Amino acid sequence: MAINESAENYLETILMLSKKKPVVRSVDIANELGFKKSSVSVAMKHLRENNHITVTEEGYIYLTESGQNIANMVFERHETISKCLVSLGVDKEIADEDACKIEHILSPESFEAIKKHLNSHI
Repeated sequence: MAINESAENYLETILMLSKKKPVVRSVDIANELGFKKSSVSVAMKHLRENNHITVTEEGYIYLTESGQNIANMVFERHETISKCLVSLGVDKEIADEDACKIEHILSPESFEAIKKHLNSHI
């Protein structure tokens, strides 16, 4: 199932926040991304409707299996691309910013080639 870049970013953010916090709420996502709470609420509704997250009565957000899979994929791409760029001499902050853009458009074939190259050279 195709998922848009915005949804991927939200899922990745939920994953990252869940590693730092015991529970994730919409306000945490809004603060992390610098978005309005209303925008995050709309996005959470769409993610819930597509079964990528569940939201408890208390407003705690959890990734479903499909949400977790997508978040893990995007996170792996981000980390790998950022690592590759840093190994080429790019500043870490710039590498992270560029990885955020590249992670969504890179084909699976190209990503696997980058991963293979990194694993054999670093």
